[in-house]
Amino acid sequence: MAASSPQVSETIARWHQIIAARDLSGLGDIIHPDAVFRSPVAHTPYRGREALIVALSTVIDVFEDFTYHRSFFTEDGKNATLEFGAHVNGKQLKGVDLIKFDDDGLIVEFEVMIRPASGLMALGEEMGKRVGAKLKEYS
Repeated sequence: MAASSPQVSETIARWHQIIAARDLSGLGDIIHPDAVFRSPVAHTPYRGREALIVALSTVIDVFEDFTYHRSFFTEDGKNATLEFGAHVNGKQLKGVDLIKFDDDGLIVEFEVMIRPASGLMALGEEMGKRVGAKLKEYS
């Protein structure tokens, strides 16, 4: 497993602090203004820091029992895979956050993959109710 760059290590540490505290007020500080978010339930990516903030600020309330299990980094230290588990409306799911960083350690791409389909469908339904229309503004 490759190590992350110092800038990425700082961002990852801040990310884990933000998630543990469930306080996303500092999230914008670690996301590039032109970041791209790829949702596991939408074909078209969402563009911009605000789109990612909207998605992550909502999903933190949708996920129950959220926990990270493992982290992996590419050899250049600019890409991370964070494996997680959670529940949504009684459905168990497992997923990964695929995160790409720039030279300053800012998040430039955030892609989420989730399985099984029942967990993904529960997540998509709940997110759609809460922010479906709002996220469409960013596609």
